[in-house]
Amino acid sequence: MDILGATLRVCVDDLETAVPFYERLAGGTALRFERGGVQVAAIGCFLLMSGPEAELEVLRKVAATIAVADVDEAHKVLTELGAYIVAGPVTTPVGRNMIVMHPDGAIYEYVDRRS
Repeated sequence: MDILGATLRVCVDDLETAVPFYERLAGGTALRFERGGVQVAAIGCFLLMSGPEAELEVLRKVAATIAVADVDEAHKVLTELGAYIVAGPVTTPVGRNMIVMHPDGAIYEYVDRRS
């Protein structure tokens, strides 16, 4: 399983206020989208999220997003290592993802970027 990088997940009250700070910090422009009623801005290694508290409560449980070369391969390796697959793998507009609980209880999102 090839881990390509990690994205830090940050829940914010006001996305419009937070984006300029993180754009300057990361030296890039935010890629914005909405998913499940949550407004999202991806900037460098940061994934800012803002929306209804009920949605953010769930998102806060995921420590980070880990990019991998292939989610299906990651699924195989992680289950062999005793991880619990909470959700997925599922196809998204930019690739596939899954939510995984490691044996120590930490929860991560694993994603790949397929064309």
